[in-house]
Amino acid sequence: MSAAVGNRRSVITEEVAPWGDIPQLLRGGEAGTLVPVIIPKHRRRVWWMVPVWLGLLAVISGVMAAIQDVDGAAGDVYDTFATVTYIFGLLFLIAGALWWWRSSIVEIEQGTNGILTRYGAISRTLDPGRHYLWHPWSRVDFVVDTATEIPYSAPVVACPTQENVPLRSIEFFLKFRITDAVLFVRTIGAGNFDLVLSSAVQDAIRQRGRRVRTERAYDLRGSDVADMQELLNRQLSRYGVRITGANIPDVQLPAQYQQHLATRERVAKEATAYEQEWGLTRKRRIDSLQMDIERAKKVRDARIVEVKAALNKAREQVAQLLEEQETEAQNVRFEIETRGRSGLIAAENEARAQRTLAQAYRDNRAVLQYELARRRLDVGAALAGKAPRPVVLRTDAAGSGDTSALSTLLAAQLLPRLTELPAGSGHTTAQGPDAAAVSEAVADVWQQRQ
Repeated sequence: MSAAVGNRRSVITEEVAPWGDIPQLLRGGEAGTLVPVIIPKHRRRVWWMVPVWLGLLAVISGVMAAIQDVDGAAGDVYDTFATVTYIFGLLFLIAGALWWWRSSIVEIEQGTNGILTRYGAISRTLDPGRHYLWHPWSRVDFVVDTATEIPYSAPVVACPTQENVPLRSIEFFLKFRITDAVLFVRTIGAGNFDLVLSSAVQDAIRQRGRRVRTERAYDLRGSDVADMQELLNRQLSRYGVRITGANIPDVQLPAQYQQHLATRERVAKEATAYEQEWGLTRKRRIDSLQMDIERAKKVRDARIVEVKAALNKAREQVAQLLEEQETEAQNVRFEIETRGRSGLIAAENEARAQRTLAQAYRDNRAVLQYELARRRLDVGAALAGKAPRPVVLRTDAAGSGDTSALSTLLAAQLLPRLTELPAGSGHTTAQGPDAAAVSEAVADVWQQRQ
């Protein structure tokens, strides 16, 4: 099938054609016309019943002539007539059967499906190949192309952009395939589908154009239209049609805007030329700078070598100084160790002397403790000699003394005086005055008071 060339819109239609023209129409219709559905001109008629009925009539006539019981020449005539009618009846029946067999053959083109109807109602679909329709009132009303991806071109004229600038045209190209022949024929048909598909494509393109700025209108060429394809598939799935591919091959801007874009392209080319010239100049400068950098690197490498040599020399000097300082430090360490050993020996000797002195101190302390204990004993003895002595007064009835209360009171007054008497000599303990002396003293005191 051929699509429209240029900006001409493809037209989807259906044709009525004999069976022999169906392949040609399906593979290529007129210019800009797409024919996915063919209504075949049927050769199935009931004319094959004429020879059948004639044959039956001839056979019946022969039978009737054969059953006539007539003798003589009339009988021979009936027999001859019956034989002839049998022969003609058989020939008519054979011719009618052959005609019926030939008219029942239907050949469905490869890649198409035939829609079989019986008494005007859709019965089923016929796959590609040869089929025999023995029923007299069964016929193929439609032959639908279900295998070919049909190209469809739909240019949109005066499509406004985001700035409301009408583009001269946007050409939209898609491919679709009929997936359900019965659903397609029953719900919409080829002529109505052309109007539906055209309006759906127009709406989708105008929505896309409204989202694009005029200066970027050429970006629509070859842009991703997967969203538009999905939208069209959702709208056309109810008709048994699926969009298999879509793109925008061409976009034409208004003449004035094209001049503007031509000026912009010229300026862009000049800017590109200037940029290239500047690129060459920059490259020359970069090369010069790289040469200077290489020279500076060489000078730097020479200086690095000198610095490394000086560093190695300094390291040797530092190593020599470190060796000398290490020798001097070892000598100082030996001297310190010698002095330490001498001090350690002197300290040990002094410690021994201190231990000897401490032992002497411990011995002297034992002597002092003994002397102190002895002196404590002497002091205790002296104190014991000066301790008060007890006085015993015998007041019992067996004695000769006075046992009255007055004598007791007088004895209490005289006891302090008796204790003031001088004690005996030495460490001996003096006995107190006896009871007789005390009684006498008490009696004297009593007499004086009376």
